[in-house]
Amino acid sequence: MTRRQFALAASVSLPLAASVRARAAAGEVLRVLAWPGYADADIVKTFEQRMGCRVEVTMVDSDVNLWQKISLHQAQDFDVFAVNTAELQRYIRQNWVQPIATATLPNLSRQLPRFQNRAAIPGLVHGGKTYAIPYTYAEMGLLYDRGQIKQPPTSITALWDTGLQGKVIAYSAGTHNFALAALSLGLPSPFRLAADQWPQAVDKLIALRRNVGAFYTQPEESLALFKQHHAALLFANFGRQQEVLFRAAGLDVGYTIPKEGALAWLDCWAITRGATNPVLAAAWINYLLEPEPGQVLEQRQGLANTTSASPDYRGDDRLVWLEPVESEERRNLLWSRIVSGDRARKVLAP
Repeated sequence: MTRRQFALAASVSLPLAASVRARAAAGEVLRVLAWPGYADADIVKTFEQRMGCRVEVTMVDSDVNLWQKISLHQAQDFDVFAVNTAELQRYIRQNWVQPIATATLPNLSRQLPRFQNRAAIPGLVHGGKTYAIPYTYAEMGLLYDRGQIKQPPTSITALWDTGLQGKVIAYSAGTHNFALAALSLGLPSPFRLAADQWPQAVDKLIALRRNVGAFYTQPEESLALFKQHHAALLFANFGRQQEVLFRAAGLDVGYTIPKEGALAWLDCWAITRGATNPVLAAAWINYLLEPEPGQVLEQRQGLANTTSASPDYRGDDRLVWLEPVESEERRNLLWSRIVSGDRARKVLAP
């Protein structure tokens, strides 16, 4: 960003801050529920000084934990919270979040085009109203050993390449793996399988099980298994964070987004129905779209922000934002049967 661009952004944000201060009582408290790295102490301090308020930050470490904290008193305990697009939908159904007055967020104009088009991101807009603002994201690409695979894999079907049998490491999760199978089969939606599509997806995942050397659940585990199996290819559920982890361990790896698209989570900021000061909550969201918070997110957390172009992403990269699936229970049940080695007929048995 040039000095002129920075000055323009600041000139937009400072009048908003003055306006919010004028409407906020002295000692106003903003209650923030966030993931680690989303509300660091220095970022919070700048906001407090600018707005003349105090910020109380509560951290969560899982979607289950987030739901528990918001639902405990039906969204009355917090003003603003970070949530991914798939999880957001159940908060909307419970009427625990409120529409955001986007006209009060001038920094939305700083966002990259794919995030400015909020209606194109599943789950953000309902009835013409925006319920959350994109903040950070990560996709699930393919990580490969440059020594064994000379050209970057272009398709997700590389996970099924029998020439790599036993040298593929994949993530163990029914929800995501059925989505992967749907993408590889070219089905209309990776998140909503029709009745006649389940057998195809099951057959595809049985073939994946036979091709994979090991399945992991945590990033460090994926690194250990990759080394142990002298693997050539990995489905990177944790995205570029795994690329950084592998390179730090001395591995010569590459990373690519397949042509079919990469499943991707998108964390957004939402304002609760019980917010005591929605204007201050909106100012928090607007502030986090400024250059400094975005840079902190990248440099400290290794996560992309929604305002800065990155050489890691091309404009034509297809990111498939996660959505609620037709049945997490069924996907996980069938996946457990697949991993156990069951045949297709037994997997699909009632």
